[in-house]
Amino acid sequence: MAKRPAVEGVGRLETGDWRLESLVSSLLFPTFTLEHPLNDDFWQDKHVFVTGCSGLLGSWLTAELVTRGARVVGLVRDRLGDTHLARTGASKQIDVVRGNVTDYELMERTMADYEIDTVFHLAAQTQVGTANRVPMPTFETNIKGTWIILEAARRNPSVQRLVMASSDKAYGTHDSLPYREDTPLQGQHPYDVSKSCADLISRTYAHTYGLPVTVTRCANLYGGGDLNWNRIVPGTIRSVLRGEQPIIRSDGTMRRDYIFIKDVVGGYLRVAEAMHRPDVAGQAFNFGIDNPVSVLEMVQAIIQLSGKAAIKPIILDEVQNEIQNQFLCSEKARQVLGWEPVYDLEAGLRETVDWYRGFLALE
Repeated sequence: MAKRPAVEGVGRLETGDWRLESLVSSLLFPTFTLEHPLNDDFWQDKHVFVTGCSGLLGSWLTAELVTRGARVVGLVRDRLGDTHLARTGASKQIDVVRGNVTDYELMERTMADYEIDTVFHLAAQTQVGTANRVPMPTFETNIKGTWIILEAARRNPSVQRLVMASSDKAYGTHDSLPYREDTPLQGQHPYDVSKSCADLISRTYAHTYGLPVTVTRCANLYGGGDLNWNRIVPGTIRSVLRGEQPIIRSDGTMRRDYIFIKDVVGGYLRVAEAMHRPDVAGQAFNFGIDNPVSVLEMVQAIIQLSGKAAIKPIILDEVQNEIQNQFLCSEKARQVLGWEPVYDLEAGLRETVDWYRGFLALE
């Protein structure tokens, strides 16, 4: 057998330190119980590989999989540091493989050595501004990383389901909205193109090789644990809670659909659990709340929920190469998967603001 990839193990009972850390973290940064009615026994002892496990979605998804009894292997490129995965203690309950998603040998060996049956491919360069400034690393991670994962899975017969994270930005610019799953993928700018390509490559492996792949296209994610302060939700919340004026980089008129992180996790699990069905494998599904708002409206909603109504945002109007309006129709996920978002925008933002209020109070 090939040498096992370097991991940070689980359950080092001889020290006991991680259990105390996990207890403290669970009190300060609690995980959650999904509101969506899912199969509680499905994930017991499943061998799950999560790329991008330390990101916003990866952290919450990994924690929920652990709660459901899955044996999770998480891919981490850099140190875990102050990520949500580390703060909740979930990182102590999984096997961590360190490396890059573009390393084919590592990806194939990880799937083989851990006998992976389920892959959630979330690893990506997600910053639109970064992609515009230096596109090559975005193409490398988002496009090459996708075919590396797919090819490694194709060569590992234990893999029974792959959920590949695309984005609403894969659709590109269209005059007719909302986006539906049959809307053409026509990204024009670097990040959008990288997601269009990754999306198409994923479904190529489904239709050409019969690989059990489903693609998810989500609206803008938000929720506690996101410490990328350049993003509109965490950046605005931090500024407002500190009594500072939040910054809007655009002119504030861009319209987006936003979805709370817990609803997205429920969608991902539901897709994976239904992968055996012909109306799910090889398909793409949109996940949003189908209620687009402008950036300015989003910022104003956060200001109101924060109890700082007197604060006014600063509008820079300096954004380039971003799509003006983007929002989804999620009817297919409702009808085929039986998925429904539990949180409307106000409820999701209220919970998110409360999370950051607690987090920032500890700084």
